[in-house]
Amino acid sequence: MNKHITSTQNAQHYTWGDQCDSWYLLRSDSLAVIQERMPPGAAEQMHYHDRAQQVFYILQGTATFEVENETVTVQQGQSIHFAPKMRHRILNNSSTDLHFLVISEPKSHGDRVNV
Repeated sequence: MNKHITSTQNAQHYTWGDQCDSWYLLRSDSLAVIQERMPPGAAEQMHYHDRAQQVFYILQGTATFEVENETVTVQQGQSIHFAPKMRHRILNNSSTDLHFLVISEPKSHGDRVNV
């Protein structure tokens, strides 16, 4: 059995938006697990995924989500699920960094439609 321990110290890293960080903890065609950090005031563009469903799990901080025409607050230790084609975006309206996991099945990269 091939055991590989992954963390933000050794995972593939990329940046997006306004100084947001992402680390691939698992990257395959059928499943992606990404740990992310958003600084205060950062926001993602509204979008949806044609095929991928996603779960966002908040590790630290408070996340604000715009989901379709609703605003939802998700606290540390809570998660939120988005079905395919559900319009959503995440915002960090707090004064501290937001840390969270994004779990996508199948992978969401290449499956995103900005609105």
